[in-house]
This record gives sequence, structure tokens and C-alpha cells, in this order.
Amino acid sequence: MLLDRTFDFSVEPVATISPSLETYHSIQQYLYHEARLLDDRKLDEWLKLWTPEGRYWVPRKQGQESPFDHVSLFWEDAMLREVRVRRVNHERNWSQHPPTYGSRLVGNVMIDGTDAAGHIIVRSSLQLTEYRLEARQLGATVYHKLAATDSGGWAIHLKRVNLTNCEGVFGMLDMHI
Repeated sequence: MLLDRTFDFSVEPVATISPSLETYHSIQQYLYHEARLLDDRKLDEWLKLWTPEGRYWVPRKQGQESPFDHVSLFWEDAMLREVRVRRVNHERNWSQHPPTYGSRLVGNVMIDGTDAAGHIIVRSSLQLTEYRLEARQLGATVYHKLAATDSGGWAIHLKRVNLTNCEGVFGMLDMHI
């Protein structure tokens, strides 16, 4: 699935929308909920936020247009997201002794439009303070492509995290951003 070149990872909208205040608010709350699950290390619940074909992408360089043409920090489908969560949560994962904790601040939530499949493209800013042995600060522009669910909620089809310092030298990036 990761090599499926038909997957639309573009975050440029093909159509504009004028969502109601209720829709905007529900999307905003959904992004806050996702951040809270990650902060609280409720990673099994976080895995349930995704569509079955959803992708998680953190480019390795500024302006990277494709996960296929350049190495990425993360390019994960459902299986790789689950493998990472199992590894992070495993009691014998020494890179998580002590565990990594984070506090995410999500802001500047804007609905940019929709893609060709009708997924809503949402852009937000992220400030993450992460601590494991020492503190580090990460900033990013985050794009979510959200699919409406049958229950009236949302599911993540694509999450693209454009780290401000993506070309820097990183210690271990165990946790999802």
C-alpha cells in the first residue's frame, strides 16, 4: 500500500467550500481531540481516528512534493502506524525508558477546501514541547485531509506534518507528531 502512487497526497484544494460554523467547530474540536490523545499517550485510540487507507507523512525537506521522490521522516500506512504504536508501548522498548511525553498546542485552524475525492483539507499550526531526558521544541504546519464518517464525525485520510526544522539533525523521533 505504501507504494501506491495513485494515493492523492496533495494538499492543494481543487474546490473551495464555505463550511457552517458548526462544521468548522467540529473540525477544530476533532484536531484538538487528536492532539489530546497523542499528549495522553492514548495511541490505540489515536489509531482509530484514521481511514483504513489513511497515510501519515512528515517530509524530510522543505517544499518536498512527493513521498516517492525523496526520503521522508515518516511515510506510514495503517500497518506501519500500528507497528510504531506497538513498539512505543512495548515494555522492553528501551528508547521509551523513561517514556516520551509531549504537549501540543494546535492553532490557526483554517479550512482550505476539498480535494478531488471530497476530503476536507484543513491547515493548522502546531507547537510541540516534547520531553524524554531533555526537552525539545518542534513547530510545524500541519495539513489534515478529513473524510466524513457515517456517524457524522471525521476520520483522517492524510496527515502531513511540515516541520519547520525538517532538514535539521534529530534525536530519536519515536512518537507521532
